[in-house]
Amino acid sequence: MENILEKAQKTHNLDKEEIIFLLISDGEKLFKLADKIREQYVGDGVHLRGLIEFSNICRCSCMYCGIRCANKEVSRYRISPDDIIKLAQKGVNSGFKTIVLQSGEDVYFTKDIMCEIIKSIKSLGVALTLSIGERSFEEYKAFKDAGADRYLLRIETTDKDLYTKLHPNMSFENRMRCLKDLKSLGYETGTGCLIGLPGQSVESLAGDILFFKELNADMIGVGPFLPHPQTPLKDCPCGSFDLALKVMAITRLLLPDINIPATTAMETISPNGRLIALKSGANVFMPNISGDDYTSKYEIYPHKSGINATKSGVILEIEEKLHSINRHIAKDKGFRKIK
Repeated sequence: MENILEKAQKTHNLDKEEIIFLLISDGEKLFKLADKIREQYVGDGVHLRGLIEFSNICRCSCMYCGIRCANKEVSRYRISPDDIIKLAQKGVNSGFKTIVLQSGEDVYFTKDIMCEIIKSIKSLGVALTLSIGERSFEEYKAFKDAGADRYLLRIETTDKDLYTKLHPNMSFENRMRCLKDLKSLGYETGTGCLIGLPGQSVESLAGDILFFKELNADMIGVGPFLPHPQTPLKDCPCGSFDLALKVMAITRLLLPDINIPATTAMETISPNGRLIALKSGANVFMPNISGDDYTSKYEIYPHKSGINATKSGVILEIEEKLHSINRHIAKDKGFRKIK
């Protein structure tokens, strides 16, 4: 353990067998080192990203997702472009330096519609992240030219066979193409994986981490699999919080200067999960600024433990929680600073 952690600290490289060893070992020393590396490379500031979940309409039917198109029990919604911009303005007024636009793969939001939204939000003086799924190279380029800074597209698993089983009528190769296109266009590119998917192994998780390193991803989001009652995986067990924390911490060791969110799934499965994640390598919070009318309907997994930042005093509450672990809200837009 000590030799592997020392190697990771000095070189920020590990082979697959070393990663597997860390995944199956006690995580205490790993988490402490990840926190140390986080402090060294990205500091004690926690970046708040204002999340707008603007549509739960999706053309895909991913087996684990509560808003899959095959789920007829969902109360679908789509926020209008004007109202998306109004929500972003409220977020900026509250002090957010980054706005995140996330949705299902809703074909209503064409290239032209998205570009107008992007331009309007960028005029507010914030960084902008998109998380709207698989698009063509031309669309990604148009979004970038319109001002989008970051794009989040989780691979979920780099095990091609498992990916194919979990994503009906989707292509593993196209997912990879999308991520490479995003990188080539100059986006800060985010990806990530679900921990505890049925049929997943520690070997495939090690492969996921090595893929993050190979891609040189700028953002990584990981969280435990949480079965949704209206999906084919409803009877499968939850993923492990501890294992998700290990994947996140190892990712911090290999990519020391990237942004890693303390995800809502962490808190959903474990009390104070986000604070624990922040003490184990994470440096980003993503409070929800969509509003109660929409947050409850964007249920990709059940009992989602989000932070509703539309309520008064929430930012102050977050700040107090961060102070409890000797952290503070960062004042900048949180772009990756490669050292």
